[in-house]
Amino acid sequence: MLDLKFIRENPAVVKRAVEVKCINLDIDQLLAIDNQLLALKRESESLSSQKNTISAGIPKAGKEERLALVTQSKEIGTKIAELTAKMKPLEEQIQQLMYLTPTIPAPDAPIGKSDKENVVIKTVGELPNFDFKPLDHLELAEKHGWADFKRVPNICGNRSYSLRGDLVKLELALFQFALDKMAKQGFTIMTVPSFASEQAFLGTGHFPADRESAYFIEKDNQYLAGTAEVVLNSLHAGEILQESDLPLRYSAFSPCFRREAGSAGKDVRGLIRVHQFNKVEQFIICKNDLAESKNWHQTLLKNSEDILHDLEIPYQIVDCCTGDMGPGKYRMFDINSWCPSENKYRETHSCSSLLDWQARRTNTRYRDSKTGKVEFVHTLNNTEIATPRIFVPFLENHQQKDGSVRLPAAIRPYMGGVEFIGKKA
Repeated sequence: MLDLKFIRENPAVVKRAVEVKCINLDIDQLLAIDNQLLALKRESESLSSQKNTISAGIPKAGKEERLALVTQSKEIGTKIAELTAKMKPLEEQIQQLMYLTPTIPAPDAPIGKSDKENVVIKTVGELPNFDFKPLDHLELAEKHGWADFKRVPNICGNRSYSLRGDLVKLELALFQFALDKMAKQGFTIMTVPSFASEQAFLGTGHFPADRESAYFIEKDNQYLAGTAEVVLNSLHAGEILQESDLPLRYSAFSPCFRREAGSAGKDVRGLIRVHQFNKVEQFIICKNDLAESKNWHQTLLKNSEDILHDLEIPYQIVDCCTGDMGPGKYRMFDINSWCPSENKYRETHSCSSLLDWQARRTNTRYRDSKTGKVEFVHTLNNTEIATPRIFVPFLENHQQKDGSVRLPAAIRPYMGGVEFIGKKA
C-alpha cells in the first residue's frame, strides 16, 4: 500500500506503475473519492469547531440563551453525524482501492507484461550429459516406490500425493540442512502455523488480488497460507520497534496450501504444482533505507544460490518484469532450476523486495535512533527451499544409469552418510 499523500502529489507516477504492472485500478477514481472525502472531512471539522465554540459559551449564557445554544449545538451534532455516515462508505471504498495500489517498481526493473519478458541475468552450473535415457522425477519416484500418485488422489483429490521411503528421509534432510545454514547466518529459525486471519493476508498483499488461491476455513474464519510470509509479516503488526532491534531475520518452516486456482490443466503430472507442500521461507524486516534493502535482497538471493550450489543443481537467476512481479514488489528475482526431463529451467525460488508496501498495511514501524522519527520498516522475502518442487530438479539431475540417485556431499551427513538412494544391494 502506498502513502495516500504520495498518490495525491504523484498521480502520473502511480498511474505508470499501475500500467506497467498490469493492474486493474483507476487512480482518477481513487482521487475523486478522496476529494469527496476530504471535502466532507473539512465540513465536519468546521462544524466541530463551531460546536466547540458554542459548548464553551453555554455555561456563561443566560437561561434563554443557554437553551438556544444547546439546541444549536444539537443541530450541529446531527449534521456532523450525517456527514460521518456519508464518510464511512467512502472511507471503505478508499481502503479497498488503496489495497490495490502498487509499489513503484525499481527504475531498472524490466518492463513487461508476463514471465515471457523476464530477463535471465545469470546462469550457473553445468547441465548433465546423460549417456542413457534419463527418467523424469515421476518415473524415478514410481520406480523406487518413493511416492504414491494413484491411491492418495482417490482419497484426497487431484494434485495430492504421498511420499514414501527414502524420499521422506530426503525431504526431512533437506529442511534440516537448510535450517542449519540459516541458523549459522544468524537467522532466527522457527515454525509458524499454516493458517491465518484475513487481515494477515491483506497485510502481505495476497488479498484481495489472490484470494481465490487460498483455502478458507469457514467455521473458524481462517485461511490456509501458501507461505510462512503471511504469518511472519504480521508478527510485529502495530508495533513501533527500536532501530537497534533491526534487522529482524527469520527463517520459518511451515506446511503450505494453495488451491492453484486458474491452473487447470497445467503441470498436473507429478510434483510440480500440488495443493499441499512444505517450505522454509526467509523473511527480513529492516530499516527504511533503499541501500540497506538492496543489500538484504542480495543476501536473501545468495542464501538460495548457496543451497542450490551445495545441492549441485544448475540454475538461472531471472530479473522479473513489472507485469510478472506482482503489485507489492519493488524488485523481484526468480531462481529457476534445471529440469532435464523438460529441457528447461523451472522456478524453485522467488526473492522479493517490497520496501514499506507491506509495512503500511500492517502498520509495522520503528523509531529512528538519530531523529526520533517513526518510520515504516522495509520487508523482504525469499524461498530457502520448498518440497516437493525441489525434488524435480534434484532427482532428475542426479539420477544414475542404474536408476539410483546420487546424493551431493553436502546432504549426505543428513542422510546417514550414504552416497546413493535407490541403489540395489
